[in-house]
Amino acid sequence: MDTLETALEKALRHVAASEERYVADLVDFVRIPSVSTDPERGADVAAAARWTAARMERAGVPDVRVLPTSGHPVVVGRLHHDPSLPTVIVYGHYDVQPAEPLELWHSPPFEPEVRDGKVYGRGACDDKAGVLTAMHAVEAYTATGAMPPLNVTFLIEGEEEIGSPNLVEVLREHADLLKADLAISADGGIFGVGIPSVTVGSRGLVGAELVVEGAATDLHSGMYGGAVANPLTALARIVASFHDDEGRVVVEGFEDGVPPLSPQVREAIAALPLEEVDELSQIGLDDWWGDPDYTPEERRTVRPTLEVNGIGGGYQGAGVKTVLPNRAFAKITCRLVVGQEPEAVFAALRRHVERHTPPGVRASLTLLPGSGRPYQMPLDHPALAVASEAMAAVFGREPFPVWTGGTVPVAEQFQSEMGIWCLYFAFGEPDTNVHAPNEFYRVKTLMQGTESTVRLLAGLARRPEALQPAA
Repeated sequence: MDTLETALEKALRHVAASEERYVADLVDFVRIPSVSTDPERGADVAAAARWTAARMERAGVPDVRVLPTSGHPVVVGRLHHDPSLPTVIVYGHYDVQPAEPLELWHSPPFEPEVRDGKVYGRGACDDKAGVLTAMHAVEAYTATGAMPPLNVTFLIEGEEEIGSPNLVEVLREHADLLKADLAISADGGIFGVGIPSVTVGSRGLVGAELVVEGAATDLHSGMYGGAVANPLTALARIVASFHDDEGRVVVEGFEDGVPPLSPQVREAIAALPLEEVDELSQIGLDDWWGDPDYTPEERRTVRPTLEVNGIGGGYQGAGVKTVLPNRAFAKITCRLVVGQEPEAVFAALRRHVERHTPPGVRASLTLLPGSGRPYQMPLDHPALAVASEAMAAVFGREPFPVWTGGTVPVAEQFQSEMGIWCLYFAFGEPDTNVHAPNEFYRVKTLMQGTESTVRLLAGLARRPEALQPAA
């Protein structure tokens, strides 16, 4: 039997010789239009689940199951070859965002193309490359006659892009099947192109729809304007009341339970090499905006937010229609940090709306599906050191801790439902147009991520203290 080091070297050589196969896998996977939010794509989402299961089997995973849910299925694969070894569970998702607006794509979103060392297509980065990176890493061991140095369970869902509504039920119903010592999320990213980082925390989420109603029907603005309250104007006043003039959230109770940022966190964020990633230029802005008590990087990663994502009402067509609309609406989401609970934040927001609704209209706030709690891993957790060593060996520079402003509900669910920590270990880069037209993934990053994951598995096997349960 090969030693750990011999198996590692064989696996790394296999990765180095497999670029063409890895790219072909990603092209095949992206070709499946697995848009989970679109009911008309249900058959395509199911096809992606089957593709995922078949690819796991080809990677040498002997026990693969497609578990039904009340929505889209979850694919579970188990390579448990030695009961004396710890088990890691690898999380990812095979569903993708809608591709619209289609006219802005340079090539069809589900007809992937390889151009300039990049694979273009919807889901290439989020999260099909991540799923394949983990599969390829396990395959690198099995294909060379060895086994991974740990037992591995794959948990690949099809509903991440719609808030993972059925995942907790899967974790509970199949607790014995999914039992593990550490979770690894293949969904996420790094700080910049060629700049590795280790994500240590993610924000939670709560969403709501605000509806403001006035008269029983639309009214002639010449006959009723100035005498009847306008729901659009009332909506604008309510929305404007969420923040003060400098960008602070002023909803009473919104930040209840949020502790001050620790000096350790503020120092870690201040040390980020922000000068290496000119994000303002990339997104076409001249300056950041928001609460002056915190730096832009703190505001977008470790501070709570309240944002209006969509607003509508009244006439939207060309020209003028002199109408006073009877209804207006806004879509709202809040990103949450440790100390906040989705239910409490929603309740605070609803009280605020009730207090700030002008006379003459009725306002209602409805909780939207997809809430998630925030997650924070201890900065001194040994698994973070193992992950940093694996990345440094591949990228040639030391990674550093970062916090993501986005939400991956399963990270906190692994902690609360299974009692294990979730290690983010993914390689999506910030310029890859995730959720936007012309999404892509670099071939070089595909290779770097796979090699890093091969090294991570070996590193975790060497450091059993990195596999201790969550507090």
